[in-house]
Amino acid sequence: MKPRNYSPMLLLSAALIFLCAGGMNAGRAQEHAAMPAADQQKTAEQQFKNIQALKGIPAEQLIPTMQFIASALGVECSFCHVEHAMDKDDKKTKLTARKMIAMELALNQAHFNGEIEVTCYTCHRGTAHPVGIPILSAEPAAKPEHIHEEEGEAHAALATADQVLDKYLAAVGGADAVNKIKTRVQKGKLDASGTQYPVEVYSEAPEKRVSIMHQAQGDSVTAFNGEAGWLAMPHGFHRMTSAEAEAARIDAQLHFPLQLRELYKDFHVHPGEEIAGRPTVLVSAKATGKLDLRLYFDQENGLLLRLVRYAETPLGRNPTQIDYADYRVADGVKIPYKWTLTRPNASFTILIDQVQQNVPVDEKLFVMPSEKPPQ
Repeated sequence: MKPRNYSPMLLLSAALIFLCAGGMNAGRAQEHAAMPAADQQKTAEQQFKNIQALKGIPAEQLIPTMQFIASALGVECSFCHVEHAMDKDDKKTKLTARKMIAMELALNQAHFNGEIEVTCYTCHRGTAHPVGIPILSAEPAAKPEHIHEEEGEAHAALATADQVLDKYLAAVGGADAVNKIKTRVQKGKLDASGTQYPVEVYSEAPEKRVSIMHQAQGDSVTAFNGEAGWLAMPHGFHRMTSAEAEAARIDAQLHFPLQLRELYKDFHVHPGEEIAGRPTVLVSAKATGKLDLRLYFDQENGLLLRLVRYAETPLGRNPTQIDYADYRVADGVKIPYKWTLTRPNASFTILIDQVQQNVPVDEKLFVMPSEKPPQ
């Protein structure tokens, strides 16, 4: 298998379009982008051709599931699929994948009460072919991060969740200062693998946000208006799936430090890892119908350094990590001027040059287009 070398355009799609998380190629992203919202309510076999192993799942979950498989194996869509003819069964790898999906589902059903404990990544670990024999090396093997899922695990030395979240709110300026911000306009650049593009982010309380990236062939737009989200590209339009919209809702919270305890009710505190040389405390957050969050706060100053969210698929969880840095005070509120979004296949960074708050924002930005842009 040849290594994956991502083109700037593919990294760009992964950056703002949010459709390439896990190895989807540009053509597949455009195919998904063109899927009408009404069709996303169908089952996978009703919307797509030749569905065998994942019958019955919502159609909108099929692409994220394929993304998860691609990330777990470190491959592109073409590893299993015939390019531009995804429904064909010409490749042996696709037939093998169906058997592996059936095996995973059966294992979880028989041994884990149907919970998703065994996944593609359990064995593959980012490689197309699992290794069954320990690898000999003079260098110590890198061990995966321990995930603190033991909700009852005692950590007597740690602060309570309320104490951590109170410190976070105070660190950004306090409730009154946060509440005074009604709009925010940020301008800067998006850096995708060394290639930079102008970007603008328009936010309005409580949860409206539009990101616009300017590129030679036209603008790419990611938007959430408090009820629905969409992505508009020079060659396509895509209404967000429910999982994508929930992720966009989190990103759109203008008063996130204040709203966090209204959005989530179940918090647990754990020791955090070191991030950019800073010790952290980890707060996990859960709520019915919302994406699980892992929030890493600076132990010293209380600021949020990292947010990790997980989108569920029938075969496993797709992770997204956002690292926040370069906090500065703007109108009494401390906000990050730099954030880096990382998914299994790509990473990009937003660098903000200019911030304006409580300025008028055109409400037309938050109106979803009624028709697809011209192809």
